[in-house]
Parts: sequence; C-alpha cells; structure tokens
Amino acid sequence: MAYVVLLTISLGIFLWYLPNVLNGLGLHPDYKGVSYVLPGARVLIVTTSQSTLGSSGKATGVFASEMTAPYYVFVDAGSHVDIASVKGGGVPIEPDSLKWFLTTPSDKRYLKDRSFQSKVTSSLKIDDVDFKQYDIIFLAGGWGAAYDLGTSEVLGQKISQAWAAAKVIGGVCHGPLGLLLAKDTNGQALVKGKRLTAVTDRQVKQLGITITPQHPERELRAAGALFESRHAFFEPFANHAVVDGRLVTGQNQNAGIETAQLMLRVAGGKPRDGSND
Repeated sequence: MAYVVLLTISLGIFLWYLPNVLNGLGLHPDYKGVSYVLPGARVLIVTTSQSTLGSSGKATGVFASEMTAPYYVFVDAGSHVDIASVKGGGVPIEPDSLKWFLTTPSDKRYLKDRSFQSKVTSSLKIDDVDFKQYDIIFLAGGWGAAYDLGTSEVLGQKISQAWAAAKVIGGVCHGPLGLLLAKDTNGQALVKGKRLTAVTDRQVKQLGITITPQHPERELRAAGALFESRHAFFEPFANHAVVDGRLVTGQNQNAGIETAQLMLRVAGGKPRDGSND
C-alpha cells in the first residue's frame, strides 16, 4: 500500500513539473530578446481551414500557440490584429496543442479572451480581405496548413499583392507553405533565392505525421528557397528564426514570439522602454 501511495505521489510530482521540464528542454522557450511597439499598425494573421488529417478523420487545424503567441505580441505592441482563414468562419485548432502540458501563457490568455475567441470563430475569408491594407501578414502553422495554405491560389495572389506593396510577410512552422504560390515583383517565385525557415522534414518524421500532402522543408527547397534550420535530439525542441529583408520566418512552434517581434522591428517598430538590448 505504501508503495502505491509513493508511486502516486511521485507520478503527481512528475506531471506537475512536466511543462517546466519540456520548457527547459526547449519547447516554447521564454523570449529574452528585444520587444517592440508599433502603435496603430494593422496586422493580419492567416490560418488554415483544414480540420482533419486527410481521410484519417483525426482532428487537426492551426497549432494554438502559433496563432495566440504572435497575436498577443502584436496586440501588446499597440497594433490592431485581424484573423483570416482560407475558407473563413470558424478556425479549427489542433486539439493536442491545447493539452495541459503543451499550453503556453498565450494559449491560456486566449481561453479567457472573448474578443480574440470571437475573431477565431468568425474569421475573415481571405478572398474578402485586401492584404495591402495591412502592415504585417503572419502565416500561422499547424498540420492543417499542410493541406490548404500552399495550394490556395487566392492566398498566393494576396501575398503577391502585399509583397508588391512593400508589406512585411512571414510565418512559422507550416505557415510558410502559404508563400509557395506567391510571386515577387518580377513574376518569379517569391521564395526563390530567399533565406527562410519552416518546420523540417526531420521534425515531420520524428512526430510520425507524414501523411500530409506537403512538407515545408521539402516544398520550399524545391521552390528555390535557401532553407535554414537548427536541430535538436528531438526536433520539436529546436528553434530558429530568419530575417531576409521583409520576409521573416520561424522554424516551428517555438519561434512564434521571436518571429512576431522581428516582424515588428522590420515594419518600423521601436524598442519598448526597458526591453533588452
């Protein structure tokens, strides 16, 4: 009996500290860089509308923190943020990303934020949005994005228009797939010759979700991108962000805050008083 009690207590302690352990290993690292403010700026976060992993029926969507972390970075910078998706309406959220040991402070803030929740349940349809009216376009990731961001002709056209209008564009994880059909001002593939990052083939394999039709590293390299990444013994613990002019990208779910802060900087944001140099 004493053994069972001890085992139960030990398991409870382990579960209590599990989020901290994962954080220490590199999952959702604490941001220690410079924080920026950009009052009055307009930001558009674009997400997937795909709610299942193909015909498997397993629920998926945007990875929560890849939407919530940048959202609050932009809001706290004084910017106005809208949420859009490929089909509009309710944005599907990856259920696993809101499990207790994976939730981030931004996720918990979202779960208490009715205004943000309303934007997510009634997202704008990208067809109806003028991307040129925004200063920053952020492409959120998650497994769902592997089904629609990289194949949406509309998204490709909208990103092309925003790029031609000198807007700051980027995203994290599977989000940069949304750049695949975009063109630069010369009519060439936007990503060709550009330094960028996104979720790696190694992470896809390690997580065992290879059934998605597009894998970011593979697709972006094939399109001519100069793909960069960092590695960890377990790839979800790796982290990397890349700035190439007005293109700002993050490797995976760990880079949401950093990528958003870098986008603010590129868009003309000023360091917040008291922020780290």
